[in-house]
Amino acid sequence: MSRYTVAGGSLNQTPLDWEGNVDRIIACIRKAITESVDVLCLPELAISGYGCEDLFLSDWLPAKAVTFLPEIAEACENLMVAVGVPVRFEGRLYNCACVIRNQKILGFNAKQNLANDGVHYEPRWFTPWPSGVVKQIELENQLYQIGDVVYEIDDLKIGFEICEDAWKGNQRPACRLFDKKVNLILNPSASHFAMGKARFRESLVVGSSKNFRCSYVYANLLGNEAGRMVYDGDVLIAQNGRLVQRNNRLSYKDMNLARATLDFENPSDSRADFNHDDHDKCTEFVKASTLALFDYLRKSRSQGFVLSLSGGADSSTCAVLVAEMVKRGIKELGLDDFIKKLNFNPGDFDTLENIAGEQDLFKQVTHKILTCAYQATENSSCETFNSAQALATDTGAVFYHWNIDQEVSSYTRKIEHALGYPLTWNEHDITLQNIQARSRAPVIWMLANLNNALLITTSNRSEGDVGYTTMDGDTCGSIAPIAAVDKHFINQWLLWAEKNLGYQSLTYVNSLNPTAELRPPGQHQTDEGDLMPYHILVEIEKLAIRDHQSPVEVFNQLSGSALTSQPLLKQYIKKFYQLWAKNQWKRERIAPAFHLDDFNVDPRTWCRFPILSGSFREELETLDHL
Repeated sequence: MSRYTVAGGSLNQTPLDWEGNVDRIIACIRKAITESVDVLCLPELAISGYGCEDLFLSDWLPAKAVTFLPEIAEACENLMVAVGVPVRFEGRLYNCACVIRNQKILGFNAKQNLANDGVHYEPRWFTPWPSGVVKQIELENQLYQIGDVVYEIDDLKIGFEICEDAWKGNQRPACRLFDKKVNLILNPSASHFAMGKARFRESLVVGSSKNFRCSYVYANLLGNEAGRMVYDGDVLIAQNGRLVQRNNRLSYKDMNLARATLDFENPSDSRADFNHDDHDKCTEFVKASTLALFDYLRKSRSQGFVLSLSGGADSSTCAVLVAEMVKRGIKELGLDDFIKKLNFNPGDFDTLENIAGEQDLFKQVTHKILTCAYQATENSSCETFNSAQALATDTGAVFYHWNIDQEVSSYTRKIEHALGYPLTWNEHDITLQNIQARSRAPVIWMLANLNNALLITTSNRSEGDVGYTTMDGDTCGSIAPIAAVDKHFINQWLLWAEKNLGYQSLTYVNSLNPTAELRPPGQHQTDEGDLMPYHILVEIEKLAIRDHQSPVEVFNQLSGSALTSQPLLKQYIKKFYQLWAKNQWKRERIAPAFHLDDFNVDPRTWCRFPILSGSFREELETLDHL
């Protein structure tokens, strides 16, 4: 037997959703059986969910997770399956893949290298398994192998790398598996999405199959599992340096299976119906964001989204993402399954049955899911109102508009009366700006409560860097879908979306210079005037935050570029670090955000910084003296 059909299954799991997680695992196994699969690899920690966080510190959770193994094993008829499960052994918790063949558990392979950078904190919960060690574990009065196990089945010699194991260069398990003449490596993973990461991951898998002269099957989690992390559901099958199969990433389905028939004697005869995958950054952004919104909406059992649509770039991006969520979901699932997965009442959509035309259908569904409001003040412009109204019409969203000058005036008069003097723009600029943003919050929250909907926060990462946002104002919300991407990218993406996604109304926002519209019109307020050019801010941010460099190091890196003059560059770097240090407390309070780029500034996931600090005083003085 030199030919085997191998497969990877991506699963959209949820922490502690025991019944749902097991049902999806078994559904994938049954699909694999109908497609004559011999070996199936399922994702890391698929039974419990990867994002259980500190519940992994408990005894009961891993104990409960293993109780589902007999039910899963019963479904594994005439094939081998690897399924992720947390296992407590000798007082320590291990991240394991349980190996089942022909309805019998063969053993457990434990992860040897734990992810402990960026968004990952696995050593807080798990213990790394020592290389080359195999022990015995007793479960339900049965003894099984656990650890660094190699399985020999017919012509196959099967070993494991579990997610992070494969990213460890010369220290990875595959180096030792090669010495043991393993010809099939399985990699159950929970590798978070980041724009551009899939291309590197594909290179890693293909390179591994070449360097270790093996077949390599990689299976990743899918969707927004626990709130912040997005998983693209990547399934990759490679053999001897050739990518044989991959699936369609970022799917709305609960489960996806990708398989290939591999010839282990004549690899050139291995075959599969190859799937296309688009690595374009703008496409990845919209696909990942919309899937994340869809899962967040349905898993929170909310009834839609509410958005304060200002007509500016950030809120316009959020509106388009919700509309694209509807389009992509209906196209892939069909209207009935789309509604069912969102836990909506099908009767609410009866009026859609006689709609002619796909675009009209998308708009009508969006009308039931997205509610927008333009909240004007005396400082708002006709241009932003027209931008907001046109986009709401283009997407099909419900659109309200009202004026909040009365509320702003009421708050202002109260504090002026208490203080005994009037507030002026010359002396109280920030206060007068902030009260406008905060006055918008109560009514938009009311609308969200009335709709049992999620209020979208529109902050982007660049605003988070420098605190260019009003707490309890424009930061209000349940979810911040674009808080992990920079404003420069947002501006470029909107131009791409106008051209490629068909939203002609975006021509309005794309013609505007980004502005908060909180100062009187005569002051000609712009975001970049308040801060610095966004393309410069993002370059400083990458070096200062992503690469952890000092102000002087950032200056030395950028001073030879054509970004701006050296005096202005110093000024911008100084401003960035001062505002960064001053506004950590704001970043601590930003609504949950999706991790979409290779880094973010969310202190609960990627970037921790003290709320109180010396604010880089000595470092910035050194910069001044250069």
